[in-house]
Amino acid sequence: MSPKKIRKERIVVKVGTSTITNDKGDIDIHQIDLLCRTLAGIENLGYDLVLVSSGAIAVGANKMRLKQKPKDLRLKQAAASVGQCELMHLYDKLFGEYGRLVGQILLDNDDVENSGRRENLQNTFEALLENHIIPIVNENDSVSHAEIESDQKLFSDNDMLSAIVAVFCGACKLIILSDIDGLYDKNPSTNKDAKLISRVENISDDIYSLAEGSGSNRGTGGMITKLQAAQLATSHGIDVLITNGSNTDSLYDIINKKHVGTLFVAKENP
Repeated sequence: MSPKKIRKERIVVKVGTSTITNDKGDIDIHQIDLLCRTLAGIENLGYDLVLVSSGAIAVGANKMRLKQKPKDLRLKQAAASVGQCELMHLYDKLFGEYGRLVGQILLDNDDVENSGRRENLQNTFEALLENHIIPIVNENDSVSHAEIESDQKLFSDNDMLSAIVAVFCGACKLIILSDIDGLYDKNPSTNKDAKLISRVENISDDIYSLAEGSGSNRGTGGMITKLQAAQLATSHGIDVLITNGSNTDSLYDIINKKHVGTLFVAKENP
C-alpha cells in the first residue's frame, strides 16, 4: 500500500459502534445528529473529511429483532446488510439537513491489495472529495468475513480500516472516536486513580501493555486495535487522536490544536 502525499486539510474520522448506538443496539439519533452537524461544520471550514463508520451489524441485528448479537457468520452478514442500509439512510438524511452530500464506499481486502482496484478506489475518493462529498466508509461485511471472523486479516477491525483509509487518502490526521477519553496509564474501569496520557511519541511494548480489554460489547475492537491503527498511521506521517465520541464539540478543539484525548505523534520523514 503506497501512501499518497499528506494533505494538511484532510482528516479521517472513525466512529465506533458504541458511540452511535445505545445499549440495546438502536441508533442513538441525538448522538449521530450531533456528529453529522459537527462534521458538516468542520467541512464547511475548508477541510476534506472522510468518515469511517462502524455499527452495521449491531444496528441490523436490532432491526431484525434478534434477541442477541448474532454468532453465526451468515446471520452476521445478513445483519450487516440490513444495518448498512439503515446507517446510510440516516447519514444521508442528517448530513443533508446540514447541506452536505455523502457517498458510500464499502471495502474488502482486494480493494487495497490489488493495484488496479486500489488505483480506481483512490480515484473515487479524490473525485468525491474534490466535489465536497463526504465518503462514508465501512468494510463490506455482507460479503467479507475479515472483520467479523479474524484478528489477523488486513482490516481485522474498523480501527485498522480507518488507518488504512487515512494512509490511502493522504490524510494529515486520524481521529478515532470511542467510548473512552483516550489511553490511560491503567484500566480506568477498575482503577479510580487512572490518569489519561495526553501525548505518545512512540508506541512501544510498554504502551501496548497499558491496553486492556474492550470498551463495549457492541463493538469489535478495544484499545489494542486502536494502538495498532495508530502505529500504522503515525509511521506514515499521520497524527492520530483517540478521544471520547460522546462530546462531538471536541472535534473543533482538535482542529484548533487544543489538548483533547490522547495524541499519537506522527513520525517525521515516513
